[in-house]
Amino acid sequence: MIEFTLNGEAVSSDSPPDTPLLWVIRDELKLKGTKFGCGIAMCGACTVHLDGAATRSCSTPVADVAGRAITTIEGLATDSGKALQEAWVEEQVPQCGYCQSGQIMQADSLLQDNPHPSDEQITAAMNGNLCRCMAYTRIHKAINTAANGKGAKS
Repeated sequence: MIEFTLNGEAVSSDSPPDTPLLWVIRDELKLKGTKFGCGIAMCGACTVHLDGAATRSCSTPVADVAGRAITTIEGLATDSGKALQEAWVEEQVPQCGYCQSGQIMQADSLLQDNPHPSDEQITAAMNGNLCRCMAYTRIHKAINTAANGKGAKS
């Protein structure tokens, strides 16, 4: 049994230790916000926070999270996370929406480390998160909106 914290609650998994965390989150713990994209940690759709750092859950064995804290999009309750979600709507970022939870989790990790990133820092931090709809300009703008407190409820 592998025990860890998920969105602030103690959970356990009886999956084999090499099972990707993504499948434990989606199939065993029934949280569907974290998406499968590529399965090789290259697209970012599966991004969650592991002890506060953006991590690709498709390539993280569940054994590696024993005793640690995982946050998914369902549990993102940081001030920057809320600001990002508001900015995502305000800037009309989503198209198909498939990559959005991973994009927001990656952006929140950036804003936790650097509350007022430059355009270059945003681009660098978001570089590994792919969007099939090519909404990169709106994603970048939404991160700036959240970082600069220009959201609708700010």
